[in-house]
Amino acid sequence: MTKQFKHVSYLWDETKAAALAGDEVGLLIYRSNLLGADLRLTNYGGGNTSCRAMAKDPLTGKQTEIMWVKGSGGDIGTLKRSGLAALYLDRLRSLTTVYRGIEHEDEMVELFNHCIYDLASKAPSIDTPLHGLLPFKHIDHLHPDAAIAIAAAKDGKKITQELFKGTIGWVEWQRPGFDLGLKLKKCLEENPGIRGIMLGSHGLFTWGDTAYESYINTLEVIETCAEYLEQNYGKKRKVFGGQILKSLAKEDRLKQAATLAPTLRGLCSSQNRMIGHFTDDDRVLEFTNSADLTKLAPMGTSCPDHFLRTKISPLVLSLAPDENLSDSKAIKEKLIPAFEAYRKMYSDYYNACKHPNSPAIRDANPVVILYPGVGMFTFAKDKQTARVAAEFYINAINVMKGAEAVSEYTSLPRQEAFNIEYWLLEEAKLQRMPKPKPLTGKIALITGSAGGIGKGIAKKFVEEGACVIINDNDSERLAKADEEFKTKYGKDAYASVQLDVLKADNIKEAYAQTVLAFGGVDIVVNCAGISISKPIEEHTEKDWDLLYDILVKGQFLITQGGVEIMRKQSLGGDVLNIVSKNALVSGPNNAAYGSAKAAQLHLSRLNAAELGADKIRVNVVNPDAVISDSKIWEGAWAEGRAKAYGVKVSELPAYYAKRTLLNEVILPEDIANACFTFVGGQLNKSTGNVLNVDGGVAMAFVR
Repeated sequence: MTKQFKHVSYLWDETKAAALAGDEVGLLIYRSNLLGADLRLTNYGGGNTSCRAMAKDPLTGKQTEIMWVKGSGGDIGTLKRSGLAALYLDRLRSLTTVYRGIEHEDEMVELFNHCIYDLASKAPSIDTPLHGLLPFKHIDHLHPDAAIAIAAAKDGKKITQELFKGTIGWVEWQRPGFDLGLKLKKCLEENPGIRGIMLGSHGLFTWGDTAYESYINTLEVIETCAEYLEQNYGKKRKVFGGQILKSLAKEDRLKQAATLAPTLRGLCSSQNRMIGHFTDDDRVLEFTNSADLTKLAPMGTSCPDHFLRTKISPLVLSLAPDENLSDSKAIKEKLIPAFEAYRKMYSDYYNACKHPNSPAIRDANPVVILYPGVGMFTFAKDKQTARVAAEFYINAINVMKGAEAVSEYTSLPRQEAFNIEYWLLEEAKLQRMPKPKPLTGKIALITGSAGGIGKGIAKKFVEEGACVIINDNDSERLAKADEEFKTKYGKDAYASVQLDVLKADNIKEAYAQTVLAFGGVDIVVNCAGISISKPIEEHTEKDWDLLYDILVKGQFLITQGGVEIMRKQSLGGDVLNIVSKNALVSGPNNAAYGSAKAAQLHLSRLNAAELGADKIRVNVVNPDAVISDSKIWEGAWAEGRAKAYGVKVSELPAYYAKRTLLNEVILPEDIANACFTFVGGQLNKSTGNVLNVDGGVAMAFVR
């Protein structure tokens, strides 16, 4: 057996595998994780793996054969024991005696429950019988681009037979289920000694007597497919018929994408608010810039895992790569007919294919949007789903490229595609998904969010479902926050960007990065701040300018940038300004800071009055003495306030708490909760308001 591969990654570690010797389930998980780590072998959440071994029956005490297989909705790359379904193999196979035929396919899924060995295991997936009705100890069912390219080719069966000299069987396309399992069993019986089976338009089944044999067999089969495709690229004709369009330079592509994304997001969010993803991957550009784009894109994808994530086909924009996008209203008017046509196409597809018991039509907006010469946008309910949709469409591009190189690409017939997309079992899976959190689909930029109040707000918003952009002008502080968020929330929940609110160009770039990461912005929180406490005679002009530039001008510029994006989206939005009780209370040694805070407060009122017509709400949260994790309190400000009140710096928290009506210390999470109150959906008709979170300072009462 070879360990040298060009088109797939050989990741098997003998030492790690040896440590799992005798643990077939442990080896299954190990093998699965290795296969799932290479997106050329299978896409996220796609495919499934299994093993079988003897285990003690808890009722009889006798050894019985158990099959462990990836459960419903899991991903082999991140698979753990808790993600496996464990079933009595004899019971599963006995279901053949009660199977009533393909018209009654769906009822078999419920019968899988009578076969479960481990009552705590994951629910069995629809692919369970495809594994259970085959006799092998270890089985891999994957969706490799190279194999699907052959499986989706017009001459796929013939190519498979010739390429593998009869050692790989072929089963024509059929929706997964018990009947497909029976067809795999029949294929093996008619072709004894084969090493795998190609599923038309779908994927690949391979196997082995051990975890390693299955792993290496899988790699070898996929390597053979990939090598065959590579030898044929450009042999008959240019890839995708050749390039007819030149991409913009990288910098210009990103600029165009950042300018256009909010408009696209708004149009895609006509029914549900979406999160975006953008990629200008070379494989995407090769496809979008090609002569075959107009032929292949409308055909849709072949593998069911692909179009379940990407919809039946993408929307291709008719904009020139270097189109002038500066007039967002004009661009929107130009795009509206294309979106209306797409929605009609999808509605016609639904109405033509629906069954009497089909679920109601889902969101008719596109998931995948191709911009020739620039790249690909994907929009979905959250960042992970949007990102994965992009990965799946790149898989689909690879499949089309390969199929066209060796034969002719064929997609699933529309009715077959519909039967998968609106399958009652698929609908049941969707209905079981957790209810969206209050901020799901929302994107929030919080200035100064690497620590203190800003970080507290960012954490709260992520925990309530939002995608957040954390930022700071202190690179070291931002790096620490970045690592914390990555560890705690994962890469799809946030993005980080260096941001100095004093620099207009930096603000513009930060918003561009925000839009490229998530598609737009819905919530802007002005939290970045600085404090200088001095008697009037000690205040310098530099002190004054710095306070007003950061607190007032910074708030203005950040709000201005956010409003520009919100208006492109036409989805409304929120601006939250973290001001201070000092905007309302006169205190000693505080002329510049207190007056700047008062300016922030009144600027908020002015913005609220101006932006109401755009459904953009502007509200204020007034904290007081939030010392925890605050950079402001690390140096001279704390010393200045302690001096003003005649106490020691260490006594400030207790001093501030005792002077409040509630005698409470105010923490970052208290401010975060107040911010969430404004944006969490309960106060959608509230703007221009001030919420004090200060423990109760009578002098700061607004009225």
